[in-house]
Amino acid sequence: MLSGKLKNNETGTLGLPIRIVVFTVIGLIGFYAVLSAVSDAPTPPKPMYATTNLSAFSLPSPEEERKIDLDLPVKVFDSENRGVRDANVIAWSPDREKAYSGVTDLEGKVTLKISNPELPQGKSEGYIKIKVMREGYRDFTSDYFLKITRS
Repeated sequence: MLSGKLKNNETGTLGLPIRIVVFTVIGLIGFYAVLSAVSDAPTPPKPMYATTNLSAFSLPSPEEERKIDLDLPVKVFDSENRGVRDANVIAWSPDREKAYSGVTDLEGKVTLKISNPELPQGKSEGYIKIKVMREGYRDFTSDYFLKITRS
């Protein structure tokens, strides 16, 4: 039990309500600072994708020496299937020695002019590699975007 001296001494409780109020205000200020820091965090970049309406492209045999021009239509879109405009599209020939680039239009479309694509030495097939970049989006890369074969 409490002694009589402690029961009559109120000095420990003087100023207690104001201390509780001060600590509550300081705690709320700290909580607000944490919440505002979390809400000001940068948003992660959105994903984007690229596709073409070609499934494969066949080159003529090496005996037929002629220049081949391939028009590669590319459509760049986001996760909601909306076209991504002003995206930089880079495509590499199958032998990775030539690069071609373009910028998408308002609908997310671009046609890359690939002239005389060459296959890797000693191979009868190869793939066009593509990379798409735009600020606010994650880069899209496909090492096997379009298959190129020799007939």
